Formats: sequence, structure tokens, C-alpha cells
Amino acid sequence: MNDHDHELRQAEAGDVGPRISQGERAVPSRRSRGLSVRAIVPNAITAAALCFGLTGIRFATDGAWGQAVLAVVLAGLLDGIDGRIARLLKAQSRFGAELDSLADSLSFGVAPALIIFLWSLQDLPRIGWFAALALALCCMLRLARFNAQIDEEEQPHKSAGFLTGVPAPVGAGLAFLPLYLWMAFGEPLFREPVLVALWIVAIAFLMISNLATLSWAALKPRRSIRIELIALLGIMSAAALLEPWFTLVAVCAIYLALLPYGFIRYRKVKQAQLNASDRGARA
Repeated sequence: MNDHDHELRQAEAGDVGPRISQGERAVPSRRSRGLSVRAIVPNAITAAALCFGLTGIRFATDGAWGQAVLAVVLAGLLDGIDGRIARLLKAQSRFGAELDSLADSLSFGVAPALIIFLWSLQDLPRIGWFAALALALCCMLRLARFNAQIDEEEQPHKSAGFLTGVPAPVGAGLAFLPLYLWMAFGEPLFREPVLVALWIVAIAFLMISNLATLSWAALKPRRSIRIELIALLGIMSAAALLEPWFTLVAVCAIYLALLPYGFIRYRKVKQAQLNASDRGARA
């Protein structure tokens, strides 16, 4: 058995850590006594995000709605950094990818659906439960679609620097918008189960839609406004501590306002790519 076959056998046995790329020298065949820190750190962050999301359900069963929502929001923040840390440490692995998908489906699909059901939709048991199911199911379908397309070369949105549909963490945050408004203003209308059901069904279908949405990579502010943008982010960070519910409402409003902008910008980018390819073909 050569070194390459030995490494493949190790990968199939479930080793956690970065795979050896073609052209790299294989590690000598000494049996490892454990996982390296660089393999543990990103997966531990993903596991922590999963625990935060599930803990949100526990808070919801006690009627602690603010803590329940903030637990899911914290899970979203951790989800935003685990992949980046894995790439920084060169610790990407198949195990990490599968754990991340499982954590996302529970933290941003199941947990928000149950929290919102316990908060509002249980007053409309049948329709409310179907709406909650739609949110959880569509989140899982989105993640399944993402995993199925991850190795495909032809991905029009990704090649243009955009995402397909609303990401799962963002979808969970948007689904909580009625709860943010209720916490901020105390208006019973925002807890009306029919309105809440319609809202989360709309968010559920946005997650599985083919709508081109902006990714962090696509957001490239002009150099002339970067100082102002840094100041704005600093102020919003302080506002998140002092007035978390108003801040979350503002973040949701900004994201929803950017959806049409993302759609228009994607069409312009694709048209520019088509024009460039036409010029190349004529040349």
C-alpha cells in the first residue's frame, strides 16, 4: 500500500482535519494520538453555535423570549466565523462541513421555528404549526441544495459573487422581525399569529428561492466612504448593547432594502459578463 492509499484509508475512517492536496508530501505513517488544535478549534466553534441555537429553545419554553432570540443571534455570529477560522488555520474537512450543515439546520431552522411557534403561532395551532414547519423545512432544503451544488462548476450566482436565496442565519434573523418589533414597542399587533405566520412563510420561501442576494464578498464600499462606514459600524455596535431590539429592527430593514439592489446589481454583472464573452468570441 503506497502513502496515497494509506491517506485515503485514513480519510474514509473518519479522520478530522484538512485533506492532503495533490502534490503535497504525505505525512509519515506514524499513528496520531489525537486531533491537532487547528482541527478542533473551528469544529468547537460550530458545536458552540449549535448549543446556542438549541439553548434558545430552552429559553423559549420558559417564556424568556429575549434570551431565546439572542441565543440564536449569537449562534449566527459564531456561524459567521467558524468557516473563516477553518480556512485561516487550513483546517477544512468533510467532518467540519457536515457538522456545520447539521448545526445550521437546527440553529436556524428548527430553533427559530419552535421559538416563534411558542411565542405566537400556538394561538393558531394548525396553521401556525404548518407555518413553523415551512420555516424549518425550507432552511433544511436550502442547506441540502447548497451541499448538493458545492462541487458543481456551473453556478451562475456564485461565479458573479452572489448568493442564491437568503442565507440560513439571515433567514432566521429576518423571521424574528415581528418579535423584535414586539420587544421594542410592546404592540400586540406584532404578535398576531396570522400576520406572524404569513411573515415566516414569506421568509421561508426567500431562503429556497433563486433570488440573487448580496454576499459579504460582493460588498465593496468605495474608498471615499470607508471611514464613515467604520464609524457607522462602531455606532451600531454600541447601539446593539444599549438598544438591541431597535438595532435588530434596523439591521433587518437595511437587509430587506438591499434585496432589490442585489437583484439589479446581479443583472448588471451578468450582462457585463455576457458582453465580455461576446467580445472574446468575436476576437
